[in-house]
Amino acid sequence: MEFREDILGAPYEAAELTLRPDDEGAVCATLVRRLVPGAQRAVLYIHGYNDYFFQTNLADHYTALGFSFYALDLRKYGRSLRPHQSPNFVRHLAEYDEEIDQAVRIIRDVDGHRQLLLNGHSTGGLIAALWAGRRAGRGLVDGLFLNSPFLSMPAGPAVRTVGAPAVTAIGRLAPTRVLPSSLNPHYTHSLHKDHKGEWDFDLTLKPAEGFPLYAGWLAAIHQGHQRLRNGLGIDVPVLLMASTRSISTTTWHDGLHRADAVLRADDIAAQGPRLGRHVTIVRIEGGMHDLVLSREAARTRVFAELDGWLAAHLDVPAVEAQAVDAQPVGESA
Repeated sequence: MEFREDILGAPYEAAELTLRPDDEGAVCATLVRRLVPGAQRAVLYIHGYNDYFFQTNLADHYTALGFSFYALDLRKYGRSLRPHQSPNFVRHLAEYDEEIDQAVRIIRDVDGHRQLLLNGHSTGGLIAALWAGRRAGRGLVDGLFLNSPFLSMPAGPAVRTVGAPAVTAIGRLAPTRVLPSSLNPHYTHSLHKDHKGEWDFDLTLKPAEGFPLYAGWLAAIHQGHQRLRNGLGIDVPVLLMASTRSISTTTWHDGLHRADAVLRADDIAAQGPRLGRHVTIVRIEGGMHDLVLSREAARTRVFAELDGWLAAHLDVPAVEAQAVDAQPVGESA
């Protein structure tokens, strides 16, 4: 494994993590890092569905607090997607344990960080929570920050048409069968600077129309939700954030800039207590689905709430925990 300059440019580096092959062939994940010299704390960020790491304002904030920043592009996503692969596809969410375990080993044992925060967004939030539940008691992670985690199904067309049990059955029998997608292209348009947003990212890695929705992947999500409903028993403090409201629209609406256009925020908050015994739930007025990409007032609140929680639960000194909000990607400070 060797770190080289990342597609984002310096100070970001990336290394390819070799994983066990699956029935589509060779598999890898990508670990991106931005080191803070002498840092004892680190954060590992896991992106959402139809996503990859580009949220450098999030990295700016953590590094200003003295955290080395790491991000995983999971197998078959973003930097890790290869031509022979079905984008975003896995049969079981536990498959991601392999790259998370590797990343944690590098962060702790190779790079020498003593404290680790796991930060997951959307599907990455569900994956992170499930991993933390399976790894409870091992001292691998010191806290979780879940940004609009995918803890409950929003009942898109595939589920409404055939029902959750049928989707699960189809996922077992025909995992790569493509189902009707509920991805709203207006959400991506609300983010990207070439449409109606503030941020710059690669629309081939995060396309507005999304990638095919596979039955096997959706079945894996249902299995993860079932495990959550039984309680995960996460043994470290958890900060869960979600917007105060959601929006569903098939046409452009300016409300997309002030609400979660992907998941049902109330359902996310309702599932929070199932994560573990030490869960803090914060609702963000005007928050978008990816809360750290919300309009300035909302994302400032996100970072302020995060800083307060870090000071209270991970002993980040108050003098360090000062809100830092970088300019949108692609714009000068």
